[in-house]
Amino acid sequence: MNDPRATLIRQYLFAHGHSGVGQIAAAVGASIATVRRDLMALESEGAITRSHGGAQIAENSGGEVAFGLRERQHIAQKRAIADAAYDRLVPSSSVFLDAGTTVLQLARRIRLDPMPLNIFTNCLPVAQVLMDVPQVKVSLLGGAVRMENASIVGALAEAMLEGLWFSQLFLGASAVTSDGVISSLDEQEARLNGRMMARAAQVVVLCDSSKFGARLTYEVGRLTPGMVVVTDAAGPRGWPGVALHKVAA
Repeated sequence: MNDPRATLIRQYLFAHGHSGVGQIAAAVGASIATVRRDLMALESEGAITRSHGGAQIAENSGGEVAFGLRERQHIAQKRAIADAAYDRLVPSSSVFLDAGTTVLQLARRIRLDPMPLNIFTNCLPVAQVLMDVPQVKVSLLGGAVRMENASIVGALAEAMLEGLWFSQLFLGASAVTSDGVISSLDEQEARLNGRMMARAAQVVVLCDSSKFGARLTYEVGRLTPGMVVVTDAAGPRGWPGVALHKVAA
C-alpha cells in the first residue's frame, strides 16, 4: 500500500508498538472501519500483523521502513545522543560515520559547530549534510546503493575500508542483545559494519533504547571492552568493560 494513510499507520506502529484499532484511528484521523480495512491490506502485504483488536509492525518488516521515516522516530533521544557523541570528537582526527539515523543527527550537530575533521562515511544523507561544511573533509565509500538505509554497501565498499584506519567509528545499531551482540536485517550492511569495527581505534555505538533486547538475522559484531555505548536514560545497565553513557532526552 502506497496510500499516505497507510504510511501514517506504519509510522505510528513503528513508534508505539502494538496498538489498538481505536488508537490507530485517532492517530491517523480515520474511522475505525477504514483503519480495519487498511490493516487487512497491510497484513496481506506482510507489513504488519494483527492480533487482539490491534496491530503491530511485522517482525520481518523492520528493514522495509524507509530511512526518512525512521529518521523521525525517537528524534529527541537521537538528538541528545548526538550531542553527547559530539563531545567525544577529537579535532583534526579521522572519523567514520556509519549509515544510521542517529549517526545522521551527529552529522547535523557537526554542521552546527564545525571542527577540523577528516570524515569518511557510507551514508548518502551524512555526506550531503557535511559536504559544504568548513573545516570538514568528507569522503564517501563507493559501492552499491542500498535504498532502505540510504547507504553504500557491497564488495567495493568493503575493499576500500581495507586501506583505511580511523581514530573513531560512530556506529548505529538496529538491534543489540542483552549479551552485547549487534545485529542487522541486511547481510551486506552487517558485513560492512563488521569491517568498520575492525578498522577503528575506538568504536562508539549510538543507539536509542528501543533497539536493545532484540536480535536480527545477521551479526555485525560484539560489544567488547574499550568500546563506548551512548544511549538514552531508558537504556540497559551495560556490559563489562564497555563504557556506557546515558543521556536525558
